[in-house]
Parts: sequence; structure tokens; C-alpha cells
Amino acid sequence: MKFPRCLTLWVLLTLLPGLCLAAQVDGSRLSWHWAIPFAGILLSIALLPLLLPSFWHHHFGKISAAWTLGFFLPFAAVFGVAAAGAGLVHALLAEYLPFIMLITALYTVAGGIFIRGNLHGSPALNVTLLAIGTLLASFMGTTGASMLMIRPLIRANDNRQHKAHVVVFFIFLVSNAGGSLTPLGDPPLFLGFLQGVDFFWTVGHLLPETLFLVASLLGIFYLLDRWYYRKEGVLAVDPTPDGGRVGFDGVVNFWLLAAVVALVLLSGFWKSAVVFNVMGTALGLPGLVRDVGLLAAIFISLRLTPAGVHADNQFSWAPMLEVAKLFAGIFLTIIPVIAMLKAGLQGPFAAVIAAVTRADGLPDPVMYFWATGLLSSFLDNAPTYLVFFNTAGGDASVLMSTLAPTLAAISAGAVFMGANSYIGNAPNMMVKAVAEERGIKMPSFFGYMAWSFAVLLPLFIIMTFIWFK
Repeated sequence: MKFPRCLTLWVLLTLLPGLCLAAQVDGSRLSWHWAIPFAGILLSIALLPLLLPSFWHHHFGKISAAWTLGFFLPFAAVFGVAAAGAGLVHALLAEYLPFIMLITALYTVAGGIFIRGNLHGSPALNVTLLAIGTLLASFMGTTGASMLMIRPLIRANDNRQHKAHVVVFFIFLVSNAGGSLTPLGDPPLFLGFLQGVDFFWTVGHLLPETLFLVASLLGIFYLLDRWYYRKEGVLAVDPTPDGGRVGFDGVVNFWLLAAVVALVLLSGFWKSAVVFNVMGTALGLPGLVRDVGLLAAIFISLRLTPAGVHADNQFSWAPMLEVAKLFAGIFLTIIPVIAMLKAGLQGPFAAVIAAVTRADGLPDPVMYFWATGLLSSFLDNAPTYLVFFNTAGGDASVLMSTLAPTLAAISAGAVFMGANSYIGNAPNMMVKAVAEERGIKMPSFFGYMAWSFAVLLPLFIIMTFIWFK
């Protein structure tokens, strides 16, 4: 990632005169047309990799930039450079950079840990590996846990005849459901943390739902995997014979992982009166210390991790660069959408507000769960969470208390239903790519959805009647 370029942008923006007093744009003054760039970038992410994969692979950064300019140039022309500049600075410094720093730190640290040895993928062992990965996901992120655990799981099952289902359930559990308990787990929850949601709020309000979903998926997987195991057996020859006892290389990264967790916790609990105002955006000292610490963890990991560990893990910056470029566009084009949602019934999205609101004027958790979840299935779940967080008022203190069922519904819908398709959550596609690279024939886009609809949707319906009614 080109961190110096981000730093240069930050310096230039802080030196621009006349932008510091830019007023907030009233969302009620905007028309729905301002949401077209945001919808465009999300639809591009959803459809172009399927329809034009080669074009997307070579030009996704340009596509993201085009949609971003498609918003900012008209916005600056209509509302002025001051308003556009203030929105740009706030989106980059208060939201995008902290988000991408955490994702990059978890990706780098996890990529520096290699699990040695070659286990044998019996149903019991597979369930154990899935359970470990699911637990790790809430502490090292769904991306980090997925990249750490998918390769040993594939090696363990390389002499099995049917193994695509193992990867499918891995996506359900490790790449999605497992990240539901802390802001470290999944990008939507970290965005909530940046908006003021307490670090331990999610574990206190989503633990029963998470335990139900995880236990159900592990039970279903065990029965299915045992049926495949007894029916097909294993290959006579192991393609990758045992290479010694199970162990870890790159152990220093475990300490760095602990440091990442400590930095995020510190930024949540440390209260400081020191605040830097950058063009109207308040940057607190705890957040700055966190982000500098995360940047240090990235460089220390790259410096201390042996080259052989990265080679064994087939570590590459390509997935991280894609996430960074696409989310830059998402965080910038979502600016008018948030403003219009905050306008409530006086804004252009009044119909959306009404659809998720009960007759008494209070939010409807059922509608928030399914609306957030269904959009998270086909768009990225991080911006979807942010959209409905603001639809529900955007006040973290109110959402954590008076409207706690609504925030729980938004959080559950974004995290859990990101597993409904390959494009619902970034690790889904990364895991699919790793599996196919190792010779596993994965289900097609719609084939995967057949799995998710058959397995996940019944569980979500049960959860609705128990927790979100």
C-alpha cells in the first residue's frame, strides 16, 4: 500500500485555506440522484467481476476513482469547494484511514504466521479446525483468521475426494459468523466502533445469536462431512505427505497480533482532551496513537517475518490493494447517502425510513435485520452497516441503549448475512481464490448461493422469531 501518497494528501488538505469553516450539507436539500455514484460503485463490485473479470482485474482502481469523481466534481460545483473539501477530509481521516489501517495490520500479521504440518481431515478434526478459526475471527478479524486457517484446512483434506463443502462452511463460519463479537472481527463492527459503539457492546448483545448460529452450522457440517467421509473415503496416496509435527513459523506475529488488539482497546477506553482539528474534523489523541501503532505493527511484521514464511503462505499485497482502492471510493461516495438518511422523513429516502419504522415511529428490528442482511448479501456489508446505522438515527449512545434491539439487528444482519454470496464479504472471495488455486472445484456464484439459501436462510428465519420479532 502507498502510505506516503495518503500522507501527502493529508498534508496538502490541511494546508488548503478557506475550507476549515465548511458547513455541513443539509441532506433534505439533496435529491436521490446524489446516491447514484455510491450505488454505481457497489454494483460494479458485485457485477463486473462476474461479467467482465479480466477488465475488472486490470481496471478496478480506475472504476472506483471514476465513480468518486462522478460524485465530487458535481458536488463541488453545486455546493462549493469548501463543503466538498470538508467532506473529503472527514471521510478520509475520521473513517477510511482508521478502517484501512486495521484491516491492513490484521492482514499483514496473519500473513506472517504459517501453520506447519499436515493433519488428516476427518470430520472431527475438520469441526475442530472450523471452531478454532471461528473463535479466532473475533480477535484477529475474519480476513486474518481466514488467511491463517484456510491453508492448513485445505492441506488436511487434500486426500479427500469431496472437499468443496468444507470450504463453503469455512466461509460461513470463519469468514463471517465468527467475526460478530468484537469490532476487530468484521469491518462493519469496526465502523460502528468508530461511530462510538462500545468495544464490548456487541459481545454483550449478540452472543446468544452467535452461539446458536455457530453451533447449528458446526452440527450440520459434522453430519454432512461424516456422510461424505463414509461414502467416499480418502485417496490412497496423500498428495502432501506429513512434514513433521504441527507447529508455527513467524511466532513474533502472535505478539504483534496482541499489540493490535491492545491498540484498538486502548483507543476505546482512553479518554483524552487533546484533539486536533483538521478542516472541521476532530481527531482525538487516542485514535491517532492507535493508527500510528497499527502502522508500526505492519512495518515490524514485514521486517521480522522470515521470507520463507511469506513464501509458504503465498503472501501477496494484491488482495489488500484491491480492498484499499475500492473502499476509498465507497467511503467517499457514501457521504451524500448518509446526509440524506440523517434527514429522516424530510429527506429523499423517506420511503426507506418508513419501511423500517413501525406505526408508533420506532425502528422495526425485524425489518432492519433483513434489510441490512439482504443488502449485505450482494453488496459489501461494511457500507451497508453504515447506511442502516445512520438510517436508525446514527447516534451511538441512543442505539446502544434505547434502540439496542435495532443496533443488534443491524449488526447481526451485516455480519451473518455477508455469507449469503461470494461478494457479501471480502474474505469470501479471498478464500474461494485460495481454494481454487489449490485445485478445489468450488461452486459457481449461484451454486454457492444454493448452499447458503439451503443452510443459512432457515437458521436466519429461526433467529428472527427468537431474537428480532
